[in-house]
Amino acid sequence: MEFTAKTISEFLRGTIVGNPDEKVSEISKIEEGKKGSLSFLSNPKYTKYLYTTDASIVLVNKDLTLEDKVKATLILVDNAYEAFASLLQLYTQSLPKKLGIDKEVYISSTCKYGKDIYIGAFTYIGENVKIGNNVSLYPQVYVGDNVTIGDNTIIYPGVKIYHDCIIGSGCTIHGSTVIGSDGFGFAPQQDNEYKKIPQIGNVIIEDSVEIGSNVSIDRATIGSTIIRKGVKIDNLIQVAHNVEIGANTVIAAQSGISGSTKIGKDVMIAGQVGIVGHIRIADGVKIGAQSGVTNSIDKEGEIILGSPAYNISEKRREFAVARQLPNIYKKITDLEKEVQRLKDGEKKS
Repeated sequence: MEFTAKTISEFLRGTIVGNPDEKVSEISKIEEGKKGSLSFLSNPKYTKYLYTTDASIVLVNKDLTLEDKVKATLILVDNAYEAFASLLQLYTQSLPKKLGIDKEVYISSTCKYGKDIYIGAFTYIGENVKIGNNVSLYPQVYVGDNVTIGDNTIIYPGVKIYHDCIIGSGCTIHGSTVIGSDGFGFAPQQDNEYKKIPQIGNVIIEDSVEIGSNVSIDRATIGSTIIRKGVKIDNLIQVAHNVEIGANTVIAAQSGISGSTKIGKDVMIAGQVGIVGHIRIADGVKIGAQSGVTNSIDKEGEIILGSPAYNISEKRREFAVARQLPNIYKKITDLEKEVQRLKDGEKKS
């Protein structure tokens, strides 16, 4: 599809600097821009490419001050990154959408499904499943008994949703993710073996949640593991049994959350974070990459880092001192030598 700068500007409510009739038919990075492509600039590190890019149209923040001539037509917006995301959503919505049910599908006679759905080949749908309108289940999806899937949800190939789980509306679940596998519950026995504790709860995923690929979200031992509205979960993440994640929290790749931990809303968890079980994390907390969280965080909006993790300001001071340790060690060694020299001088006198 082809769009003019004028059309894009009207959609974004932006201001054009350049040719309103400039046309684009594809999207590119600003450093790789070419004629007929649209790009954006939001990170100051990439500002230099604005003056060299061959992209035909570039979205920029309206407060940007130009330091040289620009070849591209600019569209000034409040936030270039958000504007670009809006355009990408518009683009994906315009793509052809698959509809219908492939022949090689098993659907239980007790399943109820809505209008405008797509069910791909080799998908299995169990007893008493309820599927809303405009839902897409791509090939090789498994949907266990008594599962509910809300309207406008997309489930990509190879996803497994175990029995009794609930998926909200407007969710996206990427390939090979498992929802509702057993929580890690085992009771140690006197002979050093472990007895499995049946996991009889479920997983509830509320509306507008996006889950990356190869994620495991365990069902609760009793009750529910809950992912609240608007949560975004990256690839390769483990969420254990009876965890609750508050609304609009984001979690980056390779993080793990142990059982029965309660995470507040608007929390940001960076990559490779490990969180122990049975603790609480307050609303708005930010946890730096590779942190190990071993205690509850009660202060809202706190930023923590390290393993064990604690307040980032204290951690930065620790880092600053650590960098000086070689010099400090040398000074101490020199002082010890000086003290010894003075002692040896006193003995001789």
